[in-house]
Amino acid sequence: MQEYRFSRLERLIGSDGLQHLAGMSVAVIGIGGVGSYAAEALARAGIGRLTLIDFDSIMPSNINRQIHALEYTVGRAKVEVMRERCLAINPEAEVLPRQLFYSADTEEEVLHDGYDYVLDCIDSITAKLHLLESCRRRGIPVISAMGAANKLDPTLIRVGDLSRTQKCRMARIVRKELGRRGIRSGIKVVYSLEEFRPLPDQPRKPTENNSASPGPEPARQRVTLGSSSYIPPIFGLTMAGEVIQTLLAETP
Repeated sequence: MQEYRFSRLERLIGSDGLQHLAGMSVAVIGIGGVGSYAAEALARAGIGRLTLIDFDSIMPSNINRQIHALEYTVGRAKVEVMRERCLAINPEAEVLPRQLFYSADTEEEVLHDGYDYVLDCIDSITAKLHLLESCRRRGIPVISAMGAANKLDPTLIRVGDLSRTQKCRMARIVRKELGRRGIRSGIKVVYSLEEFRPLPDQPRKPTENNSASPGPEPARQRVTLGSSSYIPPIFGLTMAGEVIQTLLAETP
């Protein structure tokens, strides 16, 4: 076999599998510590059409855990830098950067074309809930990242249905709120069984209302959680792996 960028992958999944992935359309929503690694893994797997969605720009504090965050990319839009990386990996891919915040106002703009899979790598609980509910309503397969911050043990990362998650504070909130919307199972998530680590004393910052919320939402106090260099990336790589395996299982 002649060596080329996907030759080792072809040895693993065959030419039919490679061709199948090249025909897939996948969206990664949230291009941070989880989403940036997920997007790169999908690009290196030969996914033919990648849509990258994030409103933010790269900040110095992103450098410890986000694959596109480097000294010389600080200040640039995350989706644009990630698009360049994906195209440098596979110039034949179609990579669509969308610098926007997912919300009720942007749902139609983001989801109207449909996807073969959506990766929810959003931090905002309100936006995450809306996205998961919208994907369910539209029949779009979705996998969601639960809490990757404030974790250090990679051996406790798991994949499972949201209804069966344990010990993850974010999963507990999402499970409860989706249950109120009539969604009690069928959402695949990546989460950690690691116990919540005590937080150091630090000033709390008020959170702003999220436009995905259906009505007025009072400001809350939040603490910026710490993140390691490896837990968010493992979450993202695990999500990409689940998506790739699912898509390959559908190969004609």
